[in-house]
Amino acid sequence: MTEPNPSAAPSDAADHRLGILARRRIEAEIIKPIYEIMKREFGIERAQAVIAEAIRGAAVDAGQSFAAQEPGGTSIASFVALQVLWEKDDALDVEVRREDAGHYDYDVHRCAYAEMYHAMGLGEIGHLLSCARDEYFIRGYDPRVALTRTSTIMQGGKRCDFRYRMRDGNPAAVDQERKHDE
Repeated sequence: MTEPNPSAAPSDAADHRLGILARRRIEAEIIKPIYEIMKREFGIERAQAVIAEAIRGAAVDAGQSFAAQEPGGTSIASFVALQVLWEKDDALDVEVRREDAGHYDYDVHRCAYAEMYHAMGLGEIGHLLSCARDEYFIRGYDPRVALTRTSTIMQGGKRCDFRYRMRDGNPAAVDQERKHDE
């Protein structure tokens, strides 16, 4: 997952003006031929496992990079402030259901990411390239925050139901709770 890096060198500044949707298109154009070769050489299961592993690691790294730029530390509020990056370019039709210090709940009713991946012929891995990032990004950004989602448009749902909540407890308790959730 390559997110805008707030601490990037000035030479990278033009690239960071792109919305996340535009960045995902560029990434997908690069990933598509690599994925096709991996499917041919290793089979679909192994190819998808490799893509999933790479995306998960990149998502955690991106979350940590964003977190490092938060002068007052991370919180639900600081995370909510980042959402404009994912919504840029009319990428998502979002209905916020709850927003407070302990929760950020919203539904996505239209997802240009899903539309784009399907149009590019990458619908079978769109959930790996986009949806799967969300859980790992928040782990990197703030391990006290948990994401629950039961449905995604990418995988045929009528909506994506994002439910972020601040977990109680110390980091060890959060790690234990996360292992239980998996």
